[in-house]
Amino acid sequence: MDSIVPSTSSASSVAASVPSTLLSPLPNRIWAFEAIPRLEMESALPSVGEDCLVFEVNGERFEVSEIDPSTTLLEFLRSRTRFKSGCGACVVLLSKYNTELKQVENFTVSSCLTLLYSINGCSITTSEGLGNSKDGFHPIHQRFAGFHASQCGFCTPGMCMSLFSALANAEETNRPQASPGFSKLTVSEAEKAITGNLCRCTGYRPIADACKSFAADVDLEDLGINSFWRKGDSKEVKVRKLPFYNPKDHSCSYTEKFEDEYKSTRLLNSKKYSWYRPVSVDELRNLLHSDMVENGKRTKLVVGNTANGYYKETEKYDKYIDLRYIPELSVVKEDHSGIEFGAALSISKVILYLKEKSKGNLRSSGDMVFIKIAGHLEKIASGFIRNSASIGHKYEKITIEDFLNRPPLEPKNVLLSVHIPFLEPIRINGTFQTNSRLLFETHRAAPRPLGNALPYLNAAFLADISCSKNGIIVNTIQLAFGAYGTKHATRARKVEEYLTGKILSVGILKEAIKLVKGDVVSEEGTSHAAYRSSLAIGFLFEFLNSFFSVGSAITSGLYEDLNGLLLNGFAKSNSESEISQIGNPPLLSSAKQVVESSREYYPVGAPMPKFGASIQASGEAVYVDDIPSPPNCLHGAFICSTKPLARVKGITFKSHPQPAEVAAVISVKDIPREGENIGCMAMCGSEPLFADDLARFAGDLIAFVVADTQKNANLAAKTAIVDYDTQGLDPPILTVEEAVERSSFFNVPPILYPQEVGDFSKGMAEADHKILSAEIKLGSQYYFYMETQTALAIPDEDNCIVVYSSIQCPEYAHIVIARCLGIPEHNVRVITRRVGGGFGGKANKAMPVAAACALAAHKLRRPVRIYLDRKTDMIIAGGRHPMKITYSVGFKSDGNITALRLDILINAGITADTSPVMPLNIIGAIKKYDWGALSFDVKVCKTNHSSKSSMRAPGDVQGSFIAEAIIEHVASLLSMDVDSVRNKNLHTYESLELSYGSASGESVEFTLPSIWDKVARSSIFDERIEMIKQFNRSNIWRKRGISRVPIVHEVHVRPAPGKVSILWDGSIVVEVGGIELGQGLWTKVKQVTAYALSAIQCDGTKDLVDKVRVVQADTLSLVQGGHTVGSTTSESSCEAVRLCCNVLVERLAALKEKLQEEMGSVKWDVLILQAHYQNINLAANSFFVPDSNATKYLNYGAAVSEVEVNILTGETRILRTDIVYDCGQSMNPAVDLGQIEGAFVQGLGFFMLEEYLTNSDGLVVADGTWTYKIPTIDTIPRQFNVEVLNSGHHPKRVLSSKASGEPPLLLAASVHCATRAAIKEARKQLKSWGAADGTDSVFQLDVPATMPVVKQLRP
Repeated sequence: MDSIVPSTSSASSVAASVPSTLLSPLPNRIWAFEAIPRLEMESALPSVGEDCLVFEVNGERFEVSEIDPSTTLLEFLRSRTRFKSGCGACVVLLSKYNTELKQVENFTVSSCLTLLYSINGCSITTSEGLGNSKDGFHPIHQRFAGFHASQCGFCTPGMCMSLFSALANAEETNRPQASPGFSKLTVSEAEKAITGNLCRCTGYRPIADACKSFAADVDLEDLGINSFWRKGDSKEVKVRKLPFYNPKDHSCSYTEKFEDEYKSTRLLNSKKYSWYRPVSVDELRNLLHSDMVENGKRTKLVVGNTANGYYKETEKYDKYIDLRYIPELSVVKEDHSGIEFGAALSISKVILYLKEKSKGNLRSSGDMVFIKIAGHLEKIASGFIRNSASIGHKYEKITIEDFLNRPPLEPKNVLLSVHIPFLEPIRINGTFQTNSRLLFETHRAAPRPLGNALPYLNAAFLADISCSKNGIIVNTIQLAFGAYGTKHATRARKVEEYLTGKILSVGILKEAIKLVKGDVVSEEGTSHAAYRSSLAIGFLFEFLNSFFSVGSAITSGLYEDLNGLLLNGFAKSNSESEISQIGNPPLLSSAKQVVESSREYYPVGAPMPKFGASIQASGEAVYVDDIPSPPNCLHGAFICSTKPLARVKGITFKSHPQPAEVAAVISVKDIPREGENIGCMAMCGSEPLFADDLARFAGDLIAFVVADTQKNANLAAKTAIVDYDTQGLDPPILTVEEAVERSSFFNVPPILYPQEVGDFSKGMAEADHKILSAEIKLGSQYYFYMETQTALAIPDEDNCIVVYSSIQCPEYAHIVIARCLGIPEHNVRVITRRVGGGFGGKANKAMPVAAACALAAHKLRRPVRIYLDRKTDMIIAGGRHPMKITYSVGFKSDGNITALRLDILINAGITADTSPVMPLNIIGAIKKYDWGALSFDVKVCKTNHSSKSSMRAPGDVQGSFIAEAIIEHVASLLSMDVDSVRNKNLHTYESLELSYGSASGESVEFTLPSIWDKVARSSIFDERIEMIKQFNRSNIWRKRGISRVPIVHEVHVRPAPGKVSILWDGSIVVEVGGIELGQGLWTKVKQVTAYALSAIQCDGTKDLVDKVRVVQADTLSLVQGGHTVGSTTSESSCEAVRLCCNVLVERLAALKEKLQEEMGSVKWDVLILQAHYQNINLAANSFFVPDSNATKYLNYGAAVSEVEVNILTGETRILRTDIVYDCGQSMNPAVDLGQIEGAFVQGLGFFMLEEYLTNSDGLVVADGTWTYKIPTIDTIPRQFNVEVLNSGHHPKRVLSSKASGEPPLLLAASVHCATRAAIKEARKQLKSWGAADGTDSVFQLDVPATMPVVKQLRP
């Protein structure tokens, strides 16, 4: 099931694929089939027609008599209700009455996969249903807000629902009642509740704390910074201050009346809409043999529809058959031979049964099999998918191997059950052998330890072994491997035959390893084929190693016959019992957050919860796609080029010349004569909206399909056929090397080109050693904001248009739309309330999305909206800049570097976008070390790829890594400790000033030396180095590494507008140009507004922050908003608001003095009311422009990271990270802490996980969650300690604050460097065994350092 992951099937094309790697090794009575997902047996409503769909959402009843059966629950929630569901918030709780158990069952499902027809008789609870701003928030919402666990907020409702489901399930257990305010949930369960949820903002640590705060066994001391208690509060005080949780008061919304209604047994059948629910195998057989199937109509067998998450539908089905009501498919049977699971049982149900079966009897070989299968199944997908996805089976009995080797099933065949036999030791002459033992093990290697990722390899092994005086005898053995690039799992027959009957020895093991290489061979074109084969060897090696715990005789024998390096290590590791167990280790240990609050500008400096966090958690926060569609609204989808350079001759569709649902196909021809073909404007030029006659890169926008629904628009775009012609065209430029050959470059204005430092020739002449022309290559990274690009355009009167856009720069979208439509700018209005994650990807790349909607709406005179599917978003996004770096460096024997030369080729893509600024950013980050002399040539290459754009710390993250790679290279050549080489080349203030000029500030602001020492002390760096050395000496197959890395990051302060208005009741409305992306901009603005207005010194100003509301950006209300990028928009917006407040305080001062003379004391409300009566202007605008000597400054930080590498698999676990980061006087330490952690984890993705791959034409192929893996809670540091340093007063900074959004991302390089250190130890070990290959201490560790990359570099 891991390898193919289907969970629904079309009767016309059924493929075999189950956890065959788990089941194959078992005896031949096992049968299996592809996953056909499952929801529980349900009953129907007697009071309505049997073709009427009835269900509840958050306690509201819905009766639906007409709807397309392909409609998902998500589509219904978004289009027909006021409730939220979407990417990140798709997880909902499904409650239903189980007629067999006579009780209501609760479990989470993914609304984007669940078909609406499948929820008949069910109750759905979304995050709004738990609580809201009107009726009161649920404790989950309150704790998420209080633990600062929501930033952009787009994923937060889904997180809340996953936790709620875990709480509900825990209450159903027989565990003792928890203390008041807590649940029966354990800390481990609380963490694992969200392993299937993705977040791009927070770094997960605060989310985990919010979840763990409900656990019965939580130690509140282990929880991080929050708004509930203060440091030093007793446990009793902390418990009292937590929002109180009572399971009885906070249950799901399944009403008793609805429950009674659904205790009947009638089922929903809708022949009108071709939805059928057979209740017996005979009924199912009749349906499958009906004329409709015989005549080739497309039929879909449905249980949970989870296969649609992987196999995206491009055509509609004619008939749907719901398999959940056939008893044979939904039961568990057990007899003397084994356990039989109905094919429609959910994976979660199977896991639960297997665990219950094995409880209390783990010494039984058979029950150990059950628990290990359950453990493996828990790593498939996420909990809310396993609740729907099923296991699958057929009507005849057949072994799994025979089944897998068959052709795909005929349309009329359906699997009924899967049988897992009980296992028994081998019999001789009918008697069990007392010295015989069964061993069973499963293995899975995947980018994420706890699943929710396709594996590189699955394996399952079963052996019957016995001890004799000569050693361990392998009586029988079965070895199965899957997911390694074949159509189905296979048995390693040659290895099995060879090992059977053998007494284990070194020679036997060596031969078995050779044979497995020949048995596990991936099909041509499989990614990482060699790595998958090496995993098979490693897993078999580990399994055979476990045999030696059965008897000790073999161990001494191995030591007598060591003649292979690999087996040398094998024997040693056996004696140490240290081979890594993949298992399910604890996810996170306690972490420490140190923040230093300042009351100098109170409430600025207070760690207040992020404004809007509670409504984000409840799902009430409105994002662009939450805005209800206006009447007659149409939906759009892009048709993108799949060719890098080709003429576009025309577009047709598979089904029709133009499907009936399609209203129009908008292209360059539809741009008004007065308008321009412009989709984006950047600092160095514009980008066309549509390809004209020539598509210039794979992903180029060819046309915009407009249809009646988003689903139909997407379907039309997917089925579009573009007619290309490449005759007579030059070959496309697809590499930076080709760009150099053809002199294809973008010009970099001199003002953006960095300055060299020192005399390179002199520096090289002074060097004792030189490295010449070494190379580094860095790939791209996708933004992976949870909310994909989205816009809504509404035509208005007098040839005007209003556009709602999820964008970081509404002002520029405004200009682009006006130019594209050929209308005055005052006819365009762009509104942005909040953005569900941006990271630079919602700046320039959001403009063409808004412009396309506006063009279609303008032409058709109807509202048009779009919400990009993830695949399209990933294809057109561009992402981070790939580059090739060649460097030469000179250095002394003591590690002091004297000169560095860099030649950098940046792949900018087809247009300049923000690429001309990249040289400045890259070199700025490289300058964090004193290189003596620094020379460089940076070229920005124009290629036939999508335009690369700014992504969080653009150029800076690459530059910082380049610096570290060079330092590592120098240390390796000198055989020096790399940390000492870093120390040698850190800046003094004098060298810093030489490299960074005025941005260096005063010497007192240079805090890096103290940070460098502080992070060493707080992380006990020196002591841990010695501990790691001891660990590495004691462990063969696991190696640890540690690294300390500094950053120096230059930021630029931008101008920003602001507007503050005080209303009659004393409440305050604030507008700023900056956009709330999750970075806490609105929160800091509220705090600064309250601080600045409190200067009037009235009674009642202490709580002024609660009177402030920041409202959405509106380009006709506040102009010159600029870009929300570069980490400094928050501080610029705050300063703009402070200027406004100063004006208002000055206007109110005279009135306040007069009232004070008359009344003694003056309350804020009274002052404002009197000001209105006296016609004082209570609205102020400002435009903050930083002083010329304060436009840029440096940020400092350092991190220490420790990792552990599994030598057999290449898996890297981050054991601990310690960060110290200088935030100046933080405006909000809790917000800045979240930015530091979130940035670091996003950087972790770049360095360790995320591969943004393209094919040979430059078309993105890592185009979805299946192939692109961002960090999850199980991949972040187990211990994550952060100190937000308060470096005191900075007179040139806004209220002495400093940026936090981007610089900490660079610190994630510490993990990559630590991984390199661990690999170096493994190579050193191999060298000590006498090996020659793979032992050089000088090597290049690619970025990202994925499991295959790490495994390739270790012995």
